[in-house]
Amino acid sequence: MKLSIVVPAFNEERLIAETLQRLRAAMEVFRQRGWSGELIVCDNNSTDRTAELARAAEATVVFEPVNQIARARNAGARAASGEWLLFVDADSSPSKELFQDVLAAIESGRYVGGGCTVAIPGPSPAARAWLGIWNALSRTAQWAAGAFLFCETAAFRASGGFSEELFASEEIDLSRRLKRRGRFIILHRHPLVTSGRKLQLYSRREHFAFIWKMLTAGRRTLRSREACSIWYDGRR
Repeated sequence: MKLSIVVPAFNEERLIAETLQRLRAAMEVFRQRGWSGELIVCDNNSTDRTAELARAAEATVVFEPVNQIARARNAGARAASGEWLLFVDADSSPSKELFQDVLAAIESGRYVGGGCTVAIPGPSPAARAWLGIWNALSRTAQWAAGAFLFCETAAFRASGGFSEELFASEEIDLSRRLKRRGRFIILHRHPLVTSGRKLQLYSRREHFAFIWKMLTAGRRTLRSREACSIWYDGRR
């Protein structure tokens, strides 16, 4: 069996090398069970040294010229040769313990895919409350966070991959479609540590502006790059 890890990356030169190092260390959990693996970085039209640093870390680098998270993940998946796919964001740090839980879920034969809860280092009380709400919703609704989603490659392809009509929440959309093909699990014993940089780089006003757009315009907001600017304006 083979695990293909896909990392979408747009101007991630500050974090990509460390993330890939952590991923390689965590992949040992699979290698010890006789799995092979590959690391694929999709350079999503970066203007910095993201691709160079990924190649230096011996990752396979593919290029997606259209700056969109769904397209980047799909481009990485097209280059993958593993029976299972794992999508991890470039600002995230999965642990070996989390990978052990992923491996156990896969080897149980009970699931078509899944995700995990997330944690942010040193969040404010407001951020902790928001994160708690998301983690509870994620487990209840069985929606994977975009920073970490794994699934059978065959199920991913049969489901059509990530929707390229969406500029955000494409992971929730895919979670729903995967659940039609089998059981989906949200792991919670070892949350994924992710940077939480959006909380630092964007004001509460900007976050509430996006929430207001969602409340007033609904799904149309997710189909607009401009409306989803906190994912696409390039702040790092």
